[in-house]
Amino acid sequence: MDLYSELEWRGLLYDATEGLREVLAREPVTGYIGFDPSASSLHVGTLVPILALARMQRFGHSPIAIVGGGTGLIGDPSGKSTERTLMTTEQVEANVEALRTQLSRFLDFDVATNPARLVNNAEWLTKISAVELLRDVGKYFTVNYMLAKESVKRRIESEDGISYTEFSYLLLQSYDFVMLYDRFNCTLQMGGSDQWGNITAGIDLTRKLRSAKVHGLVLPLVTTASGTKFGKTEAGTVWLDPRLTSPFEFYQFWIKTDDRDVARYLKFFTYLPEARIRELETATQRAPEAREAQRELSREVTRLVHGDAAVRDAEAATEKLFSGDVGRMSANELLQVFANVPSSEVRIGQEGTPIVEVLTSTGVTSSKGEATRLIRGGGLYINERRVTDEKERLTCEQAIDGQLFVIRKGKRDNFLVRIARG
Repeated sequence: MDLYSELEWRGLLYDATEGLREVLAREPVTGYIGFDPSASSLHVGTLVPILALARMQRFGHSPIAIVGGGTGLIGDPSGKSTERTLMTTEQVEANVEALRTQLSRFLDFDVATNPARLVNNAEWLTKISAVELLRDVGKYFTVNYMLAKESVKRRIESEDGISYTEFSYLLLQSYDFVMLYDRFNCTLQMGGSDQWGNITAGIDLTRKLRSAKVHGLVLPLVTTASGTKFGKTEAGTVWLDPRLTSPFEFYQFWIKTDDRDVARYLKFFTYLPEARIRELETATQRAPEAREAQRELSREVTRLVHGDAAVRDAEAATEKLFSGDVGRMSANELLQVFANVPSSEVRIGQEGTPIVEVLTSTGVTSSKGEATRLIRGGGLYINERRVTDEKERLTCEQAIDGQLFVIRKGKRDNFLVRIARG
């Protein structure tokens, strides 16, 4: 199977230029995808393009990941309804370095035959003057052509319109394609379907300036069957950086995948073969409550992003949490599991601290009266142990690993309380 067919059966081929299938089947190609350094981490939505580059390399082609240190100073209007806040050069440079590290998890930069490359377009975009850009690049774009692009058209029709800064983004991204063609004989640009206008503009510019035949391929934007935005949870964006989204939270995001989405996500986000995905799809139809497909999806994607140890830790924490055995969990596991619940610190005296005092000082209850009523009503749990005596005192010995308590109020409201030291 060739790369084109691989993307096709996985549902990852949204559109492509004519003749690309034959080119990919006939010869090794160098292709690139751009990554926006608007944050210090990539997120789960960017896994589709990241894995497209990785799949490209697996089929013998040479991938280039561009981290847009130059275009990031301007901002891509594609998919945006309002103007971006411009970042400083220092912010962009710091984000570029962070993304460079993340991308190295997926791409092989040391293989002899078709090594991956990381390129920063600031290398050329920060060195070309405004006059040179207008004369050597802008000359080849009519205003009518630029206005016809969907990303520009939508913004012009909006109340705020579009600034000349973002309007010029099309010129910069098109110039990237020319520079990569010159430096690496790069003949393919890939991206999300919202990038089709930018990609075709780059194809046109490369043809006009270099008389070269180059190609474009776009991937589908990921959606959910329920209509919610992919990659968002109640806690916010699901990041690839473990400091922003813990491996446990990351694992849980995938295991909560809707049955209607799971087969599609197995195709998009894993390297599993078609036969195995069909087996898992059948398992979902036969016994959806077992969530076999979701478990395999969670394992595969967490392994790709965070490694085998993270998978083992996430699965162990999941088993303990959902068996109701919080008391057997370590402090580190609990800090991951309850990373997004309200947390606070409390001082515990040598002889313990009255539990009603702990509840009010940490904000679990608004008053000692509410704390007393909660306990008498059987609605308070500490480390999954129901508290029945409002006169009880909490001691350091009762804390998990001598460090913290998990306090549950009613059925769903969890609080993490650390013992203050010093």
